[in-house]
Amino acid sequence: MDRMTQNEPLRGQNTGLFARRGIIRRVLRYGGILVLLMIAAVVAGFLVFADQVTNMRPPEVAKADAIVVLTGGYQRIEQAIDLLKRGYGKRLLISGVNPRTTAGQIRRATRASPDIFNCCVDIGYSAIDTIGNANETASWIRDKGYRSVLVVTSNYHLSRSLMELRRSDPGTEFVGYPVVASDLKTRAWYSEPDAMRTMLFEYGKTIIAYVRGITGWSRDQGLRPDGEITESGRNS
Repeated sequence: MDRMTQNEPLRGQNTGLFARRGIIRRVLRYGGILVLLMIAAVVAGFLVFADQVTNMRPPEVAKADAIVVLTGGYQRIEQAIDLLKRGYGKRLLISGVNPRTTAGQIRRATRASPDIFNCCVDIGYSAIDTIGNANETASWIRDKGYRSVLVVTSNYHLSRSLMELRRSDPGTEFVGYPVVASDLKTRAWYSEPDAMRTMLFEYGKTIIAYVRGITGWSRDQGLRPDGEITESGRNS
């Protein structure tokens, strides 16, 4: 009887929710493994994303029916206008311009001639984010009847931009033309806090965009209401 009494506590340790083989311990063990695998996948994905961004180069043959540049800096717009001058597209859309910014201000800031703005440049004031850029561009393409469009934006922003554009307009061929951001030109960009922050934020947004495309959980159009697009932004 004494031996049976002494063994009863040991038996109790192997039963119940928190026992060595209990349900909760198994959940915690496998859950921890799953979390570690997810962290490893996210880190590996960031390394692949960063490698793709830093190795992006403009295509050798980049001509298309038209050009769209997604705002975010005059460096992008200057590059797009230069491509327009060189005949890489017939017309240019500058998408996502602040309604308070005039065409004349953009022209003066980029040192472009009035002639090229008057003949071949359209200003889009509706988009407030990358999803809006895609929807604004898709509407412009439908109006103009283009079949291929050159997309000019920063290299770190290009993958997500193409993803959203192709989702909004699957029938158009979009060709990426990356503009290298100044803080990513150095090989040791990862040692620069601003560059690392930019890459991490953009990687996170790219993951969200990818998941949104699979699940369809967000229906936000990324466009300003018509009332917010003032006439001041349209005047030069």
